[in-house]
Amino acid sequence: MPVKQSVYKNTSQKEYDITDEKREEYRRISMESRQAKLAADDGLHEVIHEINTPLLNPNDLMPQLPLNDIKALSLFSGGGGLDLGFDRAGYTHKASYELIPICKETLQENRPHWNVFGGPEYGDVTKIDWSKYKGKIDLIHGGPPCQPFSIAGQQKGIDDERNMWGEFNRAVNTIKPKAFVAENVLGLLNPKFKDFVQKYILDELTDYQIVKFEMHASDYGVPQIRKRVFFVGFKTKKALSKFVIPEPTHSSEHLGSKKVDSTISLFGARKEKTMGVREALGLVNINFDNLAPTIRSAFTGKRNTTSVLNSSAGQKSWGDMELWPNGVQANREKASQFPAKHDHFRMSVQDVGLIQGFPENWKFSGAVYQVLGQIGNSVSPPVAYQVAKNVANALKA
Repeated sequence: MPVKQSVYKNTSQKEYDITDEKREEYRRISMESRQAKLAADDGLHEVIHEINTPLLNPNDLMPQLPLNDIKALSLFSGGGGLDLGFDRAGYTHKASYELIPICKETLQENRPHWNVFGGPEYGDVTKIDWSKYKGKIDLIHGGPPCQPFSIAGQQKGIDDERNMWGEFNRAVNTIKPKAFVAENVLGLLNPKFKDFVQKYILDELTDYQIVKFEMHASDYGVPQIRKRVFFVGFKTKKALSKFVIPEPTHSSEHLGSKKVDSTISLFGARKEKTMGVREALGLVNINFDNLAPTIRSAFTGKRNTTSVLNSSAGQKSWGDMELWPNGVQANREKASQFPAKHDHFRMSVQDVGLIQGFPENWKFSGAVYQVLGQIGNSVSPPVAYQVAKNVANALKA
């Protein structure tokens, strides 16, 4: 007998099929989690794990550099991954533009002196006359929404209304800075988007010498599987010739099932070892550690989710490390009082931020799902820092 199917609509109005049996399973899991959460709030559970003290400080991965006199404008700023990386690299922040209001609150809380424009009225880049910044900006950086090119976003590319590459290009071509940095998901390098990249990025920014390259967060000390593509453009061939794609500073091949000592590079120089997630979070040694699966954004998929789980394969990886990727809590105290299945470690938003490369002194505004949305959407700050540092060296050469 065929399995009965139901059609379920999520808040983004996209339909997907789900069996009644699967829906009932989700309801049961949700009810069990809610009951456990209420019991934890009432203090009915013993503390399952002590409050952890992380060993990783992402600020150590991006030492503060002196001001370099390069004035930067941020578009699609989100939770501030690029903004923070460029700030630590010594750039002078001139303004940030971000459509989601809670992101503005985050940026303003962490940098009260910054000019931050947020929400549909002030942060919508489609409404901005960029000519007011001509002659005042040296560099534009931003990550146009990645959903049009991600698998989760159904890879509709140019047909996706969230595609904002045209607006990024408009800002660059109007302001004409010395350089720009744009970031996106690796899916943009999929052969199906080859024509898009040529027509809607390279051909629209003809005043710039452009280089594109991939970066993996774990190559720079961030304990997460996270690959992204960067487009860096310079007004002059001289600056492009001086630009160096960031070399990995760390190695993660000692983690997981790999047993080789990869601290020796092909050139014989030693690299630091990227911490595994358990070590980074300061958890007890269970004789196994690994990189975290890619953190998902809670702004996509099921509404108000407090999960960072990206796939069924990710569920196994989290489980192997005895970490629970669902029901992330607002702080470490609440996480320690809320038992997870199999006595696995339950994470707080501070833990997730650290796994993304955000230092603990970078505070996120909003409810847990909003914080996870900002973290999951962000560029890893230490990765942004490495790009920013090398772009500054090229511009000053």
